[in-house]
Amino acid sequence: MSNPTDLKYTASHEWVKTEADGSITIGITEHAQELLGDMVFVEAPAAGRKLNAGEECAVVESVKAAADVYAPVTGEVIAGNPDLENSPENINSDPYGAWLFKMKPDNAADVAALMDATAYQAHVDSEAH
Repeated sequence: MSNPTDLKYTASHEWVKTEADGSITIGITEHAQELLGDMVFVEAPAAGRKLNAGEECAVVESVKAAADVYAPVTGEVIAGNPDLENSPENINSDPYGAWLFKMKPDNAADVAALMDATAYQAHVDSEAH
């Protein structure tokens, strides 16, 4: 499994991409979608919703289980991904392309403090034992 090095990661298996305008795009990692299996439903947070870091804000459901998705940092949701309502399986085929939601972080330093790809892989490896 290869985690893109241009992303940041959380211990709860979200990936975070910083955009040119300072907003961030959030999805679930390849590892998370492999654990969950075939996606059947996604509920993203609504634009305008204020989130605290670590707050449950979205749900992904697969044929195996439902899982909460957590806000990686504190900020405001600026968009949910409408494509996933009709095509949740996009997460399985392209976990780093099928984003769940976008937010404007209150503090960019919070994003910088998240795990890089190497630290995230070490976290995944430690969970496997």
